[in-house]
Amino acid sequence: MPKIVDHEERRGRLVEAVWALAVRGGTEQVTLRKVAEEAGVSMGQVQHYYSSMHTLIKDAMERAVLAVNSRIEQAVAAAGDTTPEALLRTCLLALVTPDEESTRLMRFSLAVAGRAVSDPTMARVLAPTDDELLTFTATLITGAREARGLAARAAVMTDADICWSLATSLGMDVALGYREPEVARKVLGHHVDQLLAPS
Repeated sequence: MPKIVDHEERRGRLVEAVWALAVRGGTEQVTLRKVAEEAGVSMGQVQHYYSSMHTLIKDAMERAVLAVNSRIEQAVAAAGDTTPEALLRTCLLALVTPDEESTRLMRFSLAVAGRAVSDPTMARVLAPTDDELLTFTATLITGAREARGLAARAAVMTDADICWSLATSLGMDVALGYREPEVARKVLGHHVDQLLAPS
């Protein structure tokens, strides 16, 4: 009976190797040969799934974004049936709650961003804004204000965008050790307080 090959597992192993190499030495240290060595596979297997370094880094970045989004979804599920305000705070705080996995993902994202400065092709690897996430966040902001008897904000989609820009920036500070988690949570909490204050 022929052996069943789990292609997704193999791609995942190669992406894990990219994450590890980039976090240790930056994306300039990531080569197809080093990825093969890190993953414990042949160069041929790497090239079978990825025709170039760009496609490999792109997939690694996309999977990192999906992994971060999954953490947010897990935070939402764990929060259960709660108020829009509590859910809003829970979602945003998920990015500034440090653990080994989130720290690694944030550091990898920074490594890709750093390479984009000198390599224009890498700039296209960075994930675009997630409109679905922004719409969900805007709905939470509006619901939280309504619960306080306040009118909706005119630029709520921009408010949602700022929330995630701030949460991501703070999360990266925490991942790099520039900022203590409790300080990041305080800054994020203050921003949400301002969003939910009377205009």
